[in-house]
Formats: sequence, structure tokens, C-alpha cells
Amino acid sequence: MNIFNTILSSSWFNLLLLASLIILLVLIIINLLKVNKLKNDYKKLMELVGKGEDFNEIFNRYINEVKDVSRETLKIKNRTENLEKNLEKCVQKVGIIRYNAYRNSGSDLCFAVALLDFEDNGVVLNGIYSRDNTTTTYAKPIEHGKSKYTLVKEEEEAIELAKHNGYKCFLDLK
Repeated sequence: MNIFNTILSSSWFNLLLLASLIILLVLIIINLLKVNKLKNDYKKLMELVGKGEDFNEIFNRYINEVKDVSRETLKIKNRTENLEKNLEKCVQKVGIIRYNAYRNSGSDLCFAVALLDFEDNGVVLNGIYSRDNTTTTYAKPIEHGKSKYTLVKEEEEAIELAKHNGYKCFLDLK
């Protein structure tokens, strides 16, 4: 303990301690000046960016806008999915065949029209023009490209034509 008291009471130790204190004070002053300069630069930057608004206000406003856009995007995505599901049930495949029901008549005045949805469900209409200038129209339901009713050749052709005249898949935007 005696050596410790001797070191503390020596003049060179006191000078060393005083020099360290002065160096630390100078470093503290330099750091304070740098921090003050950074604050001023930050304020100038924020004034330029926000035209006088606080940066935190600008940042929070943009975050809220991004959240709003994200919510709207989700709504649009859900609505689009619902529309695609509904579209599958809409008529999107059409096949039309004109034909002559009677060999000795002059033109193709009869017709078969197939109207199908995405899953080949729908109806086939057959209009037969007779020699006495009347038309009889028949409708037969179609389920998955088939009917429980007997189909004539032209109705089958209209269904096959319709199957190949529509969209078979939706665009995959994922």
C-alpha cells in the first residue's frame, strides 16, 4: 500500500493525470461539435426531403399508404378470384353447325348451336327448317360434354366444335 501512495503522490503521475484530463476534455469538445454538426445536417436534409415536415411524419404517412395499398390489393385479388370462379359457369364456348336436313332442299337453313361453360356444361339448340317455311327448335341440356338425350350428328359436331372454341384455362398470374 505504501508503493501505491508513493505513485499517487509523485509529480510525474499528477502531470500524466492532468494531461489525460486535458486530452479527454478536448475529445469531448470535438465530439460535441461533430454531434451538433450532424444534427444541423440532419435538420437540413429533413427540410429538403419533407419541405419542412418532420421525417417521422413523412415516414409514417408512407407506411400507412403502403398498408392501404396492400389492403386494396388483397381486396382486388379476392374479387378477381371470385370473378374467375363465376366466369367458369358462364357461356364461353360456342359451336355452330349449319346443315341441310333434307337432301333435296336448296340451302343449309337448319342449325345446331352448342353453348358451353368452362366444364363443358350448357345446352345444344337445334333448329330444323321444314319445307312449309316453319322452324322447329329443340334444346337439350349438356353435362360435361354429354347429354342424357339422344343427339343427332350435327348436335354432336356443334358440341365438339364448342369444346375447342373456348378458353381451357385462366391466365396464371401467380
